[in-house]
Amino acid sequence: MGKSITNKEQQVSYMKQRLNMFLEVLDAIEPENTELEDIDRLIAMVDDLDDKMKQFQGRPTEDQ
Repeated sequence: MGKSITNKEQQVSYMKQRLNMFLEVLDAIEPENTELEDIDRLIAMVDDLDDKMKQFQGRPTEDQ
């Protein structure tokens, strides 16, 4: 596993990157061709973002 991110700026940057990846996937989906697996993948991505946000909130930072 990688090193924990404890710097707030790095945490924000990480979340921005993950959100941008989500938006790219969302933009690439064609509504007419969307299947249940595609929706499940989007939900999993949102759940992963939520989990990471909770991890960052519970983690002490270099600023504290």
